[in-house]
Amino acid sequence: MTDPAWIDATLAAARPQATAALLRYFRDLDAAQEAFQDACLRALQNWPKNGPPRDPTAWLILVGRNAAIDASRKTSRQQPLPPEELLSDLEDAEAALVERLDGSHYRDDVLRLLFICCHPDLPATQQVALALRVISGLSVRQIARAFLVSEAAMEQRITRAKARVAGGDAPFETPGPIERAERLAAVAAMIYLVFNEGYSASGAAAEAKGPLCDEAIRLARLLLRLFSSEPEIMGLTALMLLQHARSAARFDASGAAILLEDQDRSLWHRRMIDEGLALIDKAMWRRRPGPYQVQAAIAALHARAARPEDTDWVEIDQLYATLELMQPSPVVTLNRSVAVAKVQGPEAALAMIEPLEPRLGGYFHFHGARGAFLLQTGRAEEARTAFDRAIALAGTAAEAAHIRQHLDRLARESAR
Repeated sequence: MTDPAWIDATLAAARPQATAALLRYFRDLDAAQEAFQDACLRALQNWPKNGPPRDPTAWLILVGRNAAIDASRKTSRQQPLPPEELLSDLEDAEAALVERLDGSHYRDDVLRLLFICCHPDLPATQQVALALRVISGLSVRQIARAFLVSEAAMEQRITRAKARVAGGDAPFETPGPIERAERLAAVAAMIYLVFNEGYSASGAAAEAKGPLCDEAIRLARLLLRLFSSEPEIMGLTALMLLQHARSAARFDASGAAILLEDQDRSLWHRRMIDEGLALIDKAMWRRRPGPYQVQAAIAALHARAARPEDTDWVEIDQLYATLELMQPSPVVTLNRSVAVAKVQGPEAALAMIEPLEPRLGGYFHFHGARGAFLLQTGRAEEARTAFDRAIALAGTAAEAAHIRQHLDRLARESAR
């Protein structure tokens, strides 16, 4: 396939591995990013005409590396590379060349880069922002939205982090066992944010960003190999598996979001669920609970419920209360309010979230949840106002479509 949508999705999926491999070679963030962008431009020129390579990621690494070398006039000191028009899928030559040139399997470079970005010389906020920008290719706006800060503030974080790395304060070498353990929490947080960027995508963006979920799970499994007895990494991996298992049931044919309780559970990926349940059970036996384990335990309760009415909302409420103590956050409280509404009713949920408005007034999900609770209590006009605000803040067409379903329902009831 060489249609633009397929090419865009392929380039987005290849970015983490290709950028990481190029950075390891050039040891310069800007050079690696420019090389990848150059390779993407050449892909857009060549793939529609010549067809896609068998291994697009390897092709992008090789072409990006060659283009950067040519640009800096250093080709005479490098191993000769074939013209890019000769790079084809006939004998899988790209993968072999990249493996020979780089000296190790390029797919492991992503994990190496994650640890480098999480160097202790960089503040935690810069670590995560830098890796999301460089590895996942997220825009400054997307990263700022994830952290609930302004674009200007996030741009500053990323610029400072890149300057620190470029200045040589953060080495490019793979960290040893002690350094890996020290940076584990930051790496885990980064992987989960990468997963969430893919998981939250819908419509046309889902095809391009969907592979981020698979990439995050792959990275978590690599972490689990390095830290096989660490329950929080088990919990992280379980959490992502249990969430990703519901992907096929999360949107309808028009792209509108489907709430968990309305999803067709026969579409859930059972093998992924079984793996996630086994991992969270194993983690809980370690008796060293952490935020990822608690979130995975919540997801496990949903996964174990054969029908929505079988969901143990009391236990979910208690788990969210535990998570609030471990990781105080207005978003955690907002999530807990859904369980509170099920257990104590919508009025109790409204009372819980009203104090959050100063901090979450610009957050789509706050107004969506508030509107739903208001609707359940019969306060239709207030619900309409909340839903209108949610649509104004929607970041995707799927989010807006979901809220419009509530507004359509209100309109039908008003017309009776």
